[in-house]
Amino acid sequence: MKKKVTIKKILIALLLLLVIAQFFRIDKSNKLTPPEKDVLVITKPGAEISSILKESCYDCHSNEVTYPWYTNIAPVSWWIKHHVNEGTHHLNFSEWGNYSSRKADHKLEECVEMVEEDEMPMGSYTLMHGKATLTKQQRELLVKWFTSLRTYESDQEGK
Repeated sequence: MKKKVTIKKILIALLLLLVIAQFFRIDKSNKLTPPEKDVLVITKPGAEISSILKESCYDCHSNEVTYPWYTNIAPVSWWIKHHVNEGTHHLNFSEWGNYSSRKADHKLEECVEMVEEDEMPMGSYTLMHGKATLTKQQRELLVKWFTSLRTYESDQEGK
């Protein structure tokens, strides 16, 4: 009998914590960035590349995040906001024009590696956003495009 009461108290406490957590909302506003800083404006890729980047990359790697309905529920919202913050910290396509050519080249090198090794987009993202899953052909297209933008690639090979 005593064990049942303890489990009931634990469940009530967890439910109470979950309710209280709902009062701690994430900031869903997108940082305003001049459009001319965006990688799509700067590089002017074709429609297919633009579409792939918007669908599979921009929710975590730009200032154009679209927050789905489940980001209204804590602690899921905190986890997603953390992913977005990490993603834009490592690579932000909206602020591409602020990168030095060497930094942009390094980011492109990382993009090639992550896409080739099927590490991006993340499985946890594509699980909820099926359209973001890249086909083999889309991966090859992105890798080719990222590689074509590299400026220091030939310098790196000689070292």
